[in-house]
Amino acid sequence: MEGKAKLWRDRVILVAVVWAVWALITTFLVQPFRIPSASMENTLQIGDRIVVNKITPRFGEVKRGDVVVFKDPGDWTQPVPSGNAVFGAIRKVAEVTHLSASGSHLVKRVVGVGGDKVSCDGSGNKLKVNGVEITETYLKSGVQPCAEKFSITVPDNKVWVMGDNRSDSADSRFHDDGTGKLGSVPLSDITGKGLAVVWPISNASGGHNAEDAFAKVPAAE
Repeated sequence: MEGKAKLWRDRVILVAVVWAVWALITTFLVQPFRIPSASMENTLQIGDRIVVNKITPRFGEVKRGDVVVFKDPGDWTQPVPSGNAVFGAIRKVAEVTHLSASGSHLVKRVVGVGGDKVSCDGSGNKLKVNGVEITETYLKSGVQPCAEKFSITVPDNKVWVMGDNRSDSADSRFHDDGTGKLGSVPLSDITGKGLAVVWPISNASGGHNAEDAFAKVPAAE
């Protein structure tokens, strides 16, 4: 009996240690997320599991072209139903240890950083950043860069984000008042920068960031 008790105790300790290590890794280094919508097709598909780098938002620079995961800055998504008490408790434990994301998270591409003027003259025209037209090879085939005309300035310490599937993406444009103040996402809300798709295996890939597309954009004045 004592031998069985020791065996179970050792197993519990092992699980606790593994869980603690996982929590540390996903808190400070990398974290997995599931893609919930079609807003980033064809770069990311519904159901894809991606891993994001959490070091860059903390200590590095978020750049134009980066794919980022960020916390809902305010009513961008529907709240997750709490369900019954048991499932609610399980979900809370999973969130604390980052087996699932806490709250509501979104994934989009950064097209403008603090001070940038982001604009488009509407249907048939390219996106412009600080007056430079951007060739966005990452856009979903057949989708226009923007269907409606807009021109905004990104506030300091924020970024302007848009989905690669522009016709099916409730991104910064959808939540803005025409100035850039409401639709821009605070840098403090960014959880991580996209590293790779890790599941399903058929979609496994990396290199989704497209900083080169913005290489000719001058610094904001």
